[in-house]
Amino acid sequence: MRAAYTVTELLGDGIGPELSEAVHTLAEALPIDLHFEPVDLSLENRRARKGAIYDEAIASIESNRVALKHPTITAEESPNQILRRRLNLSVIHRPVYTLPGVPSNFRRELDVDIIRIATGGTYDDPGRMIGNSGAVSLRIVERQPVLEAARYAFNLARKTGKSVTSASKYTIQKATDGLFQAVAESVAAEYPEVPHHSELFDALLAKLIMKPEPFQVILVLNEYGDFLSDMACGLAGSLGIGASANLAFDASAVVRVALFDAAHGTAPDIAGKGLANPTAIFLAFSLLLYQLGEIRVGKAVKDGTLDLLRRGVRTGDLGGKESTQSFTAAVAAEVAARLA
Repeated sequence: MRAAYTVTELLGDGIGPELSEAVHTLAEALPIDLHFEPVDLSLENRRARKGAIYDEAIASIESNRVALKHPTITAEESPNQILRRRLNLSVIHRPVYTLPGVPSNFRRELDVDIIRIATGGTYDDPGRMIGNSGAVSLRIVERQPVLEAARYAFNLARKTGKSVTSASKYTIQKATDGLFQAVAESVAAEYPEVPHHSELFDALLAKLIMKPEPFQVILVLNEYGDFLSDMACGLAGSLGIGASANLAFDASAVVRVALFDAAHGTAPDIAGKGLANPTAIFLAFSLLLYQLGEIRVGKAVKDGTLDLLRRGVRTGDLGGKESTQSFTAAVAAEVAARLA
């Protein structure tokens, strides 16, 4: 009997409809049944329905626990920001891969999962002036978000056969980063089968550039995760072609809801022309499949997409000849063959 799942699908603007069609085509090639529950977050519908559309989106996501989001225009408000706040999405999972066909100055193969605690640090405090010549901000690290992120990182590593590196400046920031380090080590003890080691964050940046292969799942605090994600994407050659997972947790640090999306925008200049590149939304879709527990299927989607790019089967933005539809068909056939 085929496994069946219901997934909230947040529809968007620009190339969003084409990406949605691509995902549905790929889903039909999988050995599982996926029912997509659509919620229209296009700008036109947001303007027409105001807050009611967000209420509908939140209710659907909390019911189904997983959602795939297509790119949306930020106009009067940012849908991403509203969803993060209302769903309490406190951890971001950003995988960064070397994508064949994307020009890069980095010559080594990169494949790293960055797990970033998306709350706390100095980002939660706007700071304040002290007189006319000084300023201060408060840096906050709380045990619970660190615990949530750490358990997610170690679960991911256990499922995928990877190792975990926790990185901070615990020798200097002994209170805040020391707390992070202590929690990471306590969680590591719960997963003795998962290799774990710690790095000072500045050393990690250098080592990742010199020899990235030992770094597989990296657990970091808020600011560090922000810096690391952009650096890793720069090494891969693009800030906008990847995917991410935004996660909220229950009181037991188990994922309560997960929202997956592509990092790029709506690309209105190519909308409706069959030129959209669905690579990023396919990688986001593979993360969603991992979250559902369909590890083999998720891996087939990721590896199949990347291997086709490596063989030169690409859309025009990567120097290939494929349209959105023909690239999607090629990925669907490749994934189906891998899962046969």
